[in-house]
Amino acid sequence: QVQLVESGGGLVQAGGSLRLSCVASGKIFSRSTMAWYRQTPGKQRAFIATITSGGSTNYAESVKGRFTISRDNAKNTMYLQMNSLKPEDTAVYYCNSHPLFLYTWGQGTQVTVSS
Repeated sequence: QVQLVESGGGLVQAGGSLRLSCVASGKIFSRSTMAWYRQTPGKQRAFIATITSGGSTNYAESVKGRFTISRDNAKNTMYLQMNSLKPEDTAVYYCNSHPLFLYTWGQGTQVTVSS
């Protein structure tokens, strides 16, 4: 069973930064396109950034220029550097493959941005 563990969330003031990590089990990570998603109460989980196995990236307009996705295939780990955080970035952040969800969803990591 392939699993994901997200970490690095917390409470931060607007304008601050956080770095999220996603550790994947199994052997498919290095050849999978991976993504970060976020979800707020009452809304669907939304894509915010993807990274291919080769390192090409894509971002949702809402985070472009502020967030940076990266990965270390040797460590089966993906990262999300979040800068210039805004209150509207408050959400639970998840990782998974993209576009197919090949992993069991993890518990996510809560990010709260205060104004």
